[in-house]
Amino acid sequence: MNSHARDLLALSDLRAADLMTIIERAQTMAAFWNERRMPQSLAAKRVALVVNDGGWRNTTAFDIGIQAMGGLCIHAPLRWDSREELADLAAYLGNWFDGVVTRAPDLSLMRSLAEAFDGPVLNARTRLNHPCETLGDLAFSFHRRARIDGMKVAVVSPAANILGSWIEAAAVLPLEVVQVFPAKWHAPAVPPTVRFRTSEDMGELEDADLVVTDCWPEGAEHGELQQFQVTAKHLGTLRPEASFVPCPPVSRGKEVSAEAMVHPACRVIAAKAFLLHAQNGSGMGLHPSLTILQETYPLSATLRRR
Repeated sequence: MNSHARDLLALSDLRAADLMTIIERAQTMAAFWNERRMPQSLAAKRVALVVNDGGWRNTTAFDIGIQAMGGLCIHAPLRWDSREELADLAAYLGNWFDGVVTRAPDLSLMRSLAEAFDGPVLNARTRLNHPCETLGDLAFSFHRRARIDGMKVAVVSPAANILGSWIEAAAVLPLEVVQVFPAKWHAPAVPPTVRFRTSEDMGELEDADLVVTDCWPEGAEHGELQQFQVTAKHLGTLRPEASFVPCPPVSRGKEVSAEAMVHPACRVIAAKAFLLHAQNGSGMGLHPSLTILQETYPLSATLRRR
């Protein structure tokens, strides 16, 4: 995948072919999960799960996914901001574990960990990016559309980790990402090769294939962001095949209205099932090949788009 051929730290570290292999393999993993016959491709692998915040969805998905594929997942109660040197912690973990899945504040810390640890490191979230969350939404979109090419993603959010990973995806995949939010919270300029732009026009949602939200920024004045709340009225303007996938935890009355959460276009529950499948599809960074599961376990005929 990257120079380590195993780490998953940022989507922009990967090639388009690698990302598409993970996205496509997530479809296979979804079928196996539904059929309760997961391949045991992580048998005898031992993975440390290090969580330095209160998130639970993708770390729980990693835990159950590792176990379902035959691996051993241990929650290591350590913090990267302790008095111990990162290189020392990486070496101690290396005595017992084949890989590390972690949520940490800084992407730079994860890159340093990947250099120090003799095994794959997978990013379960930083303040700058959230690659697994975006991979899950991409896998769900592929599940519905059978393609990624030409997809338009409208991200109604400030510059934060969810938008960060969508910008990473736009640097690699043939899709367009537009941030829709007030200019004071726009992401910094990116190279022209990245298919990303900013806007303050909620009309951008009308021709989007996927609409994503993130929580509102702290410090926003009362009413300042109200026009950027996604409502049922906005969802009524979407194309029938488009999906609204707000990033949880969702604050009704802020980034989304209560009515939007029950609108037919809101497919967040089905989409977040693919968080597990995409993470499983990555092989946890521990499988020797990105393609071997597709070759060994062809896509089940029971998998249906929804």
